[in-house]
Amino acid sequence: MRAVLDADLPGPRINRHLYGHFAEHLGRCVYGGFWVGEDSDLPNEGGLRLDVVEALRALDIPNLRWPGGCFADTYHWRDGVGPREDRPSMVNSHWGDVVEDNAFGTHEFMALCELLGADPYVSANVGSGTVREAAEWIEYLTRADDSPMARLRRENGRDEPWRVPFWGLGNEPWGCGGGMGSGAYAELARQYGTYSLDHGDNHLYRIAAGAADADYRWTEVLMQNLGRHLGVGRVSGHGTNTYQAISFHHYTIVGDSWDAKGSATRFDTDEYYRTMVKATAIERILAGHAAVMDAYDPDKRVGLVLDEWGTWFDVEPGTNPGFLFQQNTLRDALVASVHFDAFHRHADRLVMANIAQTVNVLQAMLLTDGDALVLTPSYHVFAMNKGHHDAASLPLAVRGVTPSRTVGEADLPTFSASASTKDGRVLVSLTNLDADEPLVVELDVRGARVEGITARVLTAPELSAHNTATDTRVVVRDLEDVALDGGLLRVTLPAHSFATVAFAGA
Repeated sequence: MRAVLDADLPGPRINRHLYGHFAEHLGRCVYGGFWVGEDSDLPNEGGLRLDVVEALRALDIPNLRWPGGCFADTYHWRDGVGPREDRPSMVNSHWGDVVEDNAFGTHEFMALCELLGADPYVSANVGSGTVREAAEWIEYLTRADDSPMARLRRENGRDEPWRVPFWGLGNEPWGCGGGMGSGAYAELARQYGTYSLDHGDNHLYRIAAGAADADYRWTEVLMQNLGRHLGVGRVSGHGTNTYQAISFHHYTIVGDSWDAKGSATRFDTDEYYRTMVKATAIERILAGHAAVMDAYDPDKRVGLVLDEWGTWFDVEPGTNPGFLFQQNTLRDALVASVHFDAFHRHADRLVMANIAQTVNVLQAMLLTDGDALVLTPSYHVFAMNKGHHDAASLPLAVRGVTPSRTVGEADLPTFSASASTKDGRVLVSLTNLDADEPLVVELDVRGARVEGITARVLTAPELSAHNTATDTRVVVRDLEDVALDGGLLRVTLPAHSFATVAFAGA
């Protein structure tokens, strides 16, 4: 198979925030994942688990979304500040019906972001909160003078304000965030956005909570709402002061129902291919939301945000169904790789994406098991793709027929790729989804001289291979079968594999 890579035609910048993360008060993501408490025998800084922090710092994690998710619209931030022994408890009704003691709150989250070097993405409570509550949280976080909330922050031990660039206006208002219609939420988004004020030099990027999957009508109502109050049909720069972006959520779910989503580790080849059909649907869904937004905002002033994505399978046997703990196999890694290729192709509109979730929940980067830390196959895809952060996308086009197979009534392309350039280096990401056969890819690199090639591959003998505290089966290795041949860069991809090839594009 041959593809053309135009290394001298840089396109839209791939925002590093497409590699964002998500931490909700759900299962063992926060408690037992990020937070172990200051009295833990595990190495920690202020109660934050340091091996988790170090592993995520190695990914150059750009942002972290918190406190939810569904939990966000039940969370009242004042319950999570001040001395921990004085903080009231609450019931986490969405996730396991457990009692939350609010030990991890605003100060702990902001300290975590500082340790990670990540930008905070804070989701306000729109479902059960108030406009005043949200406005005062922003003041508490970001105001520097002697205002009431700034004084309260200082009383709680933090003198200087934090920088909070990303501010979410609720979560899934069509469902757990309030059961609203699109019109009702659009008005609330404008109201909350209006009172979500910038303090000092902190400028909020306000993100309206958007659609589930391919509900393009929800996106259209939010776009119309931005323009309608201006008395114009299209969004202008003056209309985006209430929110600057619109989100949506999309999970890769294979089973026949929410009650039977299939096992994360026990699946056959047919189920693997059906998973990949679901995963590659992200291309169509991104294009649909982008097309709606383009009709109202051709200059692309309003960003599109996919702030929850990933695989969702049945929980591991014997675990709390409300904790959403699932193992992470090579199949999950390939779901991630094809998502990132789609993200790169839509970098002109898509400005942020957040994997769900970072630790111990759904498609996690990390699993904690006592004092052991497990790097999942998905973690390695994030690591291998770091070179795409803030790089300029490059056009990569298959010449001829893209390898594919028929899965049910769907046609599944079994090859996916994307490329970018930054600091004189080109990074190409390549995925072979074929479960059984290797794929030889010949890259015709135009507009650059290929030098200093390095190549890495992620694969394993079985699609269901995964890592545990006692058995590491999916790791990144050097890819040996790469060569320049007659002006073509020839790469042999093993069956069911993800690879990256980097070179100096002089």
